[in-house]
Amino acid sequence: MELSKQQIVKKAFITSLPVMAGYIILGIGFGILLRDAGYGVIWALSMSVFIFAGSMQYVGVSLIAGGASILTTILTTLMVNARHLFYSISMVEKYKDAGKFKPYMIFALTDETYSLLCDGKTPDEEHANFYRFWVSLFNQTYWVLGSVLGSLLGAILPFSTAGIEFSMTALFIASFTEQWLSTKDHIPALTGLISTAICLVIFGTDRFLIPAMLIITLILSLLRNRKSRKEAKE
Repeated sequence: MELSKQQIVKKAFITSLPVMAGYIILGIGFGILLRDAGYGVIWALSMSVFIFAGSMQYVGVSLIAGGASILTTILTTLMVNARHLFYSISMVEKYKDAGKFKPYMIFALTDETYSLLCDGKTPDEEHANFYRFWVSLFNQTYWVLGSVLGSLLGAILPFSTAGIEFSMTALFIASFTEQWLSTKDHIPALTGLISTAICLVIFGTDRFLIPAMLIITLILSLLRNRKSRKEAKE
């Protein structure tokens, strides 16, 4: 049965609820950290609307406060967000017919949004991209609300920002756990864990991310091609 657009928006909202709790809390953390660095609510709102990069926004506070150069900012952004280049490849097919929704959906594809949309399941195939658009929009809205709220709270209440950066890591762990529990196929997850651990030992904490992503992408691509050939023979 074909769903109305209102029903699709409702389902997108329900799908985004697990992210809402995390993003509002993490956004509050970012807003407080930014306020502590001397930048008010306009900065928090602008960064969350126009950058919307989660962990990079946390790193961006240090870059702004430390007066980093444009080159340093570009290279740091590339390193922190390099993973987006790899997992977004799997969304090319899903987004290719997104039309007017495509630019925003590409911009708003965060780790958590990807985890909600990567399986390709939608409540209505005819309006699949409309559904994906709203999931993406709801998620960014939570982040923006959290950032603004954190900035406002930081202005009136005393907070210690020690260790607050770990909140992004906590959300990544929560997303990984949810993915592990929701599927019986743990090969992708184990591939990621083992590849990352090996690269961490070989390249160290400052340089392991890109090699790990390259290895993960290569292995999963080979496994996907093998699975496709097997299904074609059957």
